[in-house]
Amino acid sequence: MNENDRDIDDLVGEWMTLRDAAKALNVSPNRVKQFISDHKLLGVRRKGELCIPAAFISGGDVVKGLPGTLTVLADSGFTTDEALQWMFTPDDSLPGAPIDALTENRGTEVRRRAQAMAF
Repeated sequence: MNENDRDIDDLVGEWMTLRDAAKALNVSPNRVKQFISDHKLLGVRRKGELCIPAAFISGGDVVKGLPGTLTVLADSGFTTDEALQWMFTPDDSLPGAPIDALTENRGTEVRRRAQAMAF
């Protein structure tokens, strides 16, 4: 684990394994892998196992607005680590981190900011 991994772990907090995420979403682990490929979720290896930030799943579903935001970030050239860092870094003007705003149904403002970074 390198320093960047520790920084991201500090920001993200709780992780779910692929199997745990599949169970929370009531889908197969392969379906969760497809969600990652389609930018509906982000997954990274932690201790050799593919994991997803627990904050990305709420009430048995992917947080509303997350897939669109992740697609904008990917289209803007963000790496997985950069997208995770952006999603979990507090922004005083939101207020809170973008993932917090998404969970509070303030996704329009989050996507607007993500799109603005592309320019």
